[in-house]
Amino acid sequence: MAHSVSLPRSVPLIPCLYTVDTLVAAIGAAPQDWRPLVFTNGCFDLIHAGHVRYLAAARALGKRLVVGLNSDRSVAALKPKRPIIPEQQRAEVLAGLRSVDAVVLFSDRTATALIEVLQPEIYVKGGDYQLETLPEAAAVQRYGGRIELIQVEVPSSTTAIVQRILELYGEESLGTWSPQNPP
Repeated sequence: MAHSVSLPRSVPLIPCLYTVDTLVAAIGAAPQDWRPLVFTNGCFDLIHAGHVRYLAAARALGKRLVVGLNSDRSVAALKPKRPIIPEQQRAEVLAGLRSVDAVVLFSDRTATALIEVLQPEIYVKGGDYQLETLPEAAAVQRYGGRIELIQVEVPSSTTAIVQRILELYGEESLGTWSPQNPP
């Protein structure tokens, strides 16, 4: 017999979405369950296979994977006309991935402050980054953390996906849609 459960539309259930304080408390309460901690960060605007494989590879490097997710404000500061998907929805999609143990939103342009607080043993970014140009590298190196650059198996990007959609359907078909006014 099937059971139907009705969830309030205004309260999404995102069990592994943390604030910085609740994440620090969870790690502090049971470090043996979290460390070695793996951390990565990004906008994760349109999740694609490259993201999924990258996050799975990152998770395999330690006990738990924490994803620092750029807030809508920080994405907008980094990338014009973005984000496409609002932060709460991006967080929910990330939290739903098997490889992700925790998601924490941050509003800065870089994850440096978050890294300084969490001090993950392993900081991971995609292979399209270089150590010399990685803004968070100095913070990780200061406390003796390890930096891993993972080659993305499926070369894709949100920008390329958006460009392909525009090529197929044209900008005029987008109408008045915006992240603040989704369908």
